[in-house]
Amino acid sequence: GTATPAANILNLVTDSTAENNNNGIQDTGSGDTVTISLTKRTTATVTTTDATLTTIITFAMGATPGTFIVEGNVVAFNSSTPSSGVFTYIGGYRTDGATATELGVEFHDDFKDVAMTNSDIFLNVSGNNILVQVQGEAALTINWNALLTFRQVT
Repeated sequence: GTATPAANILNLVTDSTAENNNNGIQDTGSGDTVTISLTKRTTATVTTTDATLTTIITFAMGATPGTFIVEGNVVAFNSSTPSSGVFTYIGGYRTDGATATELGVEFHDDFKDVAMTNSDIFLNVSGNNILVQVQGEAALTINWNALLTFRQVT
C-alpha cells in the first residue's frame, strides 16, 4: 500500500516477521504510516530453572513442499553465579508440506562459562515444525533469547 503524509508528517514503524521475502526487508504503507519490516526471521525468549529440554522457537514450515536453511543464535544469562552462554547454529530441512525432515545433523558452536557447562541448544523437528530447544542447568535460573533466520526454496 501507500502512505500519505498528514500535516506533512509521515510515521515510520519498524517490525520483524517470519514472512518469506527474498530481500530480507519489506515496507508497507497505510494512511500516514510506513512500516519497515525485517523478514524471514523470528525471535523468542524463555526462562529455565532446571536441565529440562525446553522449546524456545517453533517454526512452522508451511503446506508448500520445499527446502529450508535455518541459522541463528541463542544467548543465555544466569544472574546468580553470574554466568553466560552464547550459541550459534545452522541446519537444513525439507518438508513435503506435512512432515519436516532434518537433512543430516545441525551444526552449532557454543561459548560458555564453567557454571553453564551442561547447558546446550538443539535443533529438532516435530510434525511439520523446526524446533529450537534449550537445555539449562539444574538449580540455575537461566534467561534465554533466541533468533532464527531462514531461506526457503520451493
